[in-house]
Amino acid sequence: MVEVRSVSKKYGQKKVVENVSVKIPKGKITSFIGPNGAGKSTLLSMISRLIAMDEGDIYIDGQEVGKCKSNDLAKKISILKQSNHINLRLTVRELVSFGRFPYSQGRLTEEDWKHVDEAIRYMELHDMQDKYLDQLSGGQKQRAYIAMVIAQDTEYILLDEPLNNLDMKHSVQIMKIVRRLVDELGKTVVIVIHDINFASCYSDYIVALKDGKIVREGTIEEIITSPVLKEVYDMDIPIQHIDDNKICIYFS
Repeated sequence: MVEVRSVSKKYGQKKVVENVSVKIPKGKITSFIGPNGAGKSTLLSMISRLIAMDEGDIYIDGQEVGKCKSNDLAKKISILKQSNHINLRLTVRELVSFGRFPYSQGRLTEEDWKHVDEAIRYMELHDMQDKYLDQLSGGQKQRAYIAMVIAQDTEYILLDEPLNNLDMKHSVQIMKIVRRLVDELGKTVVIVIHDINFASCYSDYIVALKDGKIVREGTIEEIITSPVLKEVYDMDIPIQHIDDNKICIYFS
């Protein structure tokens, strides 16, 4: 379990995350939702220690994140940020192999390559593993980056807006893969996501943030309601039930 205790972060005089406490359950998909500037990505980055917190503590399975060695933490938790700009000309297979760096420091063993091959197979990238990243579509690139995260073989996977710039088909494909990571491989996934319908259809738990604070948290039944969404987004959002899913009608 990830436990965030009274965490705050300021940039200048602006508090982007303010006194946030939350427990993220193991073996589930937890979605961070909320408007722009709510502090979702900052909170995710502090959990992974990419950004230092100003106050508070974060624990993963009882271990304080701030006191973990970087290499040990990289074997426990992985993060895929929304801006993945690698200037090197890499093939898919080379990119995925980067996920093994915490274990091999760049000198991959037979065991490392086994993890790389499994991640490529899991993401159905075998036919394009020798292609360069600049030859891929946006959806194919995103699958390659997620394969890199899978190859890292961490129990906790943090995804920061992985659907950015993807069309509907590829967005659904990525969310189905995220669901499989939890259901088939037993991973714990925390995802920052803008589309509340994807959060509604694929999450187990939702944390709603606004102005750097947690407004509400709970199950789909508890969070995907018109009163809660009004509180989070300042919009009247009707809810419809379609095939056991709660769909938010925010278009009109």
